[in-house]
Formats: sequence, structure tokens, C-alpha cells
Amino acid sequence: MIAPVYSASPERYESMDYRRCGRSGIQLPLLSLGLWHNFGSHKPFEEVKAMACRAFDSGICHFDLANNYGPEYGTAEENFGHLMSSVFKPYRDELFISSKAGWDMWPGPYGNWGSRKYLMASLDQSLKRMNIDYVDIFYSHRYDPATPVEETMQALVDIVRQGKALYVGLSRYPKEQAAKAYKYLAEHDVPCLLYQDRYNIIDRRPQDQGLIDLSYGEGVGFISFSPLQQGLLTGRYLNGIPSDSRMARNTSLKPEVLTPELLDALRRLNDMALRRGQSLAQMSLSWLLSDPRVTSVIIGASSVAQIDDDLKALDNRYFSEEEIFEIDSLFAGKDFGV
Repeated sequence: MIAPVYSASPERYESMDYRRCGRSGIQLPLLSLGLWHNFGSHKPFEEVKAMACRAFDSGICHFDLANNYGPEYGTAEENFGHLMSSVFKPYRDELFISSKAGWDMWPGPYGNWGSRKYLMASLDQSLKRMNIDYVDIFYSHRYDPATPVEETMQALVDIVRQGKALYVGLSRYPKEQAAKAYKYLAEHDVPCLLYQDRYNIIDRRPQDQGLIDLSYGEGVGFISFSPLQQGLLTGRYLNGIPSDSRMARNTSLKPEVLTPELLDALRRLNDMALRRGQSLAQMSLSWLLSDPRVTSVIIGASSVAQIDDDLKALDNRYFSEEEIFEIDSLFAGKDFGV
């Protein structure tokens, strides 16, 4: 049986709000879809397709990728390339697609960090995997202390001038180096569009370290990833560690993180969410979006239902002063070891 040709919902932009990215001409959806964990070779392509199409039908037109997303490395981009060939090709100009390079991708000295050689080779490979001629934004995925910032930034400048990316961004740079990078890019007429970092109710380092204020002052958008702190800001761990959870597998989320103090704070936060008529995950997304300096929030998803649930966060983005005070009293200035 031949699968039906995908036709995007004609109402796809009616329920999503868009926020201007710094001082640029770009507007991004309040929620963007990240393809880090659940879009690689381990996931049946029909499930990948269903999630991507539901996101686009809901007005999520920004898809966030990187060279090593999978698992395995490169397979998220390969699956996205299949999506471009099978469903999204007619909609390329409606999509805002990212890739990144900076973490390990292939063996040897030229498959990691921030050299000009690595960034340019990586992007060429990413474009082939994704079946596209250019990305809308290409990030330096992390600061490389052994490579001059000028070399990494000039590579980004030249990538734009070669037409392989329309915009450039930074991910997880220290404040001092981010400021230096912003200055270099602006002086070379390729201003930084987006700064990306992990930011959520529990992990507030970008705020505490002044990175959000720096980006806002420089006219650079800010986009948050890991908004639910790998599942901690959902109801998944409120009654302990489920046997099928990421924490039980002891991978990127360690069991020792879930201390009695953190568990108590999460349960109190969940009580507030219930009073607001939201799930803990929805309220955690709403909290991020209540700050106008946050351009967009990157959600991960393992199912269509999860995307639908996250979209409900858009329905209630207002927080009273009392609610903000209560959330801050539980998490502001506290290090839970995440």
C-alpha cells in the first residue's frame, strides 16, 4: 500500500505564537522541536514522521538538530533528510532548520571542538544527511578553549558568505567568550542570531551568570534546551525512580540527583501546577515562556501525545507575583547538583 502524501494543516499557524529573535527579522515559534534523543536510528521512521508532522501541523516550524544527534551519531539528521524527501520538501521555505558542530563526531583531531576545519567539514556532512542546500542557522556547539575564538567565529562568518547557513549561533559559551564572539561577528557583518543553553526552573545558570542579560543587551535571541531537566520537571519521578526511566538506566541522569530535598521541592511545584490546572511539565514550560527575553523553548518528544501535552503550556503563561515568589523560594540560588 502506498502511503498517502502529506499535506500540512491549513490552520498550522493559527494556534502558535511567534517571538522576534533579538533585533533580527526572524520570528521563532514559542516551542521548537529538538531532535536530540528520540529521532535517531533506534526509532521507527514512521514514529519520527508522525511526531515531526504533528509539530509542523501545530505551528512548530523550527527543528533543532546537531551533527551528533541520534543515537547513533548523524542518524537524527539522516532521518530528517528522509523527512525532507518524503514530506517536507514542499515546505522548505516555511522551515527553520539548525545544525551544530563542537562535540565529538568522528575520530582524530579534526572531528571535535571548534577548529575551522571541523566546523566546515561537519556542516558539509550535515547538509548531505539532511538533503538540503543550507541550514537556517549553524551553531558553534561549545566553546573551545584551545582554539582562538577568532578562528571559530571566522569559520561561521565564511559559512554564511558561502551560502551554507543564513544565520549563526552559539551554544553554552562562557559569558566572557560569548561577549567576545558577539563583538567579532557583529564587526564582520554576521551578527549572532541565537544563544542556546540549558535553562529551566531547576538549572538557572544562564540567568545567574548573566548570559541571558548579555544576549538580550546585544540583540541576540535566547533559546532554551532541556526545559524539563531530562524529565525531573515532569510527574515521572514524584513517587521514586521508575524502572524504565533514564535515571534507572544511570546514563545522563544520575539516581543520586534525586535527593529528599529535591523531591520535596518537586512535589510542592507539582501542587502549584495542579492549582493552575496544568501538569508539572506544562507549568515548567510556561514559566520559561513568561520571560519575554526567552525567544523559544526546545522541547524533546518521544510520542505525538507528548507534543500535544507540551503545546497546552501555551494556554496559561501568566504567573502571579505570589507564584513567582513560591517557585523562587524553592529553586532560586540552590544547587541541586543537576
